[in-house]
Amino acid sequence: MKLKPLADRVVLKMVETEETTKSGIILTSAAKEKPSVAEVVEVGPGGLVEGNEVKMTVKVGDKVITSKYSGTEIKLDGNEYIIVRQSDILAIVE
Repeated sequence: MKLKPLADRVVLKMVETEETTKSGIILTSAAKEKPSVAEVVEVGPGGLVEGNEVKMTVKVGDKVITSKYSGTEIKLDGNEYIIVRQSDILAIVE
């Protein structure tokens, strides 16, 4: 099954965070913060959204930083995805 986002929405797959800190401390799952770096899996067509023209600036494969608790989380075929509006993406990581 494939997700095809509508309007200005983007499907993201969260990038796994490291289990240890730079100083070598191992983090338990309870101590980890929700990761905010994700990979773009699919991009909607853009167009008119709430009366404003939206041009999609992200593309499939981009690594992005999102607002911490934005979007809708879904599971599909055993994978977890987040669907966000393009405006919820704060930056593209290069």
